Amino acid sequence: MSTQQQQQQGLDITTLPVQQLSQLQQRLSQELEHLSNSHARLRAAQARFKDCIRSIRDGVEGRKENTPLLIPLTTSLYVPARPTISSHPTVLVDVGTGYFVSKRTPDAIKFYNGKVDDLTRNLGDIERAVGTKNGDLRMVEEVLRGKVLSEQQGGGQGQKKEGD
Repeated sequence: MSTQQQQQQGLDITTLPVQQLSQLQQRLSQELEHLSNSHARLRAAQARFKDCIRSIRDGVEGRKENTPLLIPLTTSLYVPARPTISSHPTVLVDVGTGYFVSKRTPDAIKFYNGKVDDLTRNLGDIERAVGTKNGDLRMVEEVLRGKVLSEQQGGGQGQKKEGD
C-alpha cells in the first residue's frame, strides 16, 4: 500500500514505529525496482517494434524484384531472401506467441505503429507511477530519518542522565 493510499485511509506514517517504517521503505524500494524493470522491458519492446517498421520501410518498400535481402528472425539471426515484389507487397507480422500473419506493408506498418503507441501510453503510466513511488519513498525515508535521529538524541540524553 502506498503512502498516498495510507494517507487517504487516514493512516499517518509519522505514527508508525521505526521497524514498520523500515519495512514500508523496503517494500516501496522493491516496488520501485519492479516498475523500473518493467519500464526498461517496455522500452526494449518499443525499440523492437520501431525496428520492424524501419525494416519494412528500408527492406521491402521501394525494392526491385529479386533484389537480395536479409530478413531478421531475431536480433542476431538473419536469413537471405529474394522478395518477389508486387504492387502490394506483403510481409509476415509476428502478432504474438509465435503466430505470424501475412499483411500488406502499409497494414504491417500501421499494426506496428499501433503497438508503439500502446507502449508509449503504458510507459507514460509507468513513469507517473515511478514518480509517485519516488515521492512516497522520499517521504518515508524523511520520516524514518527523523525518528532514528530523535531516538538517538533521546537515547543519548537518557544515557548521560544515568551516568551522572
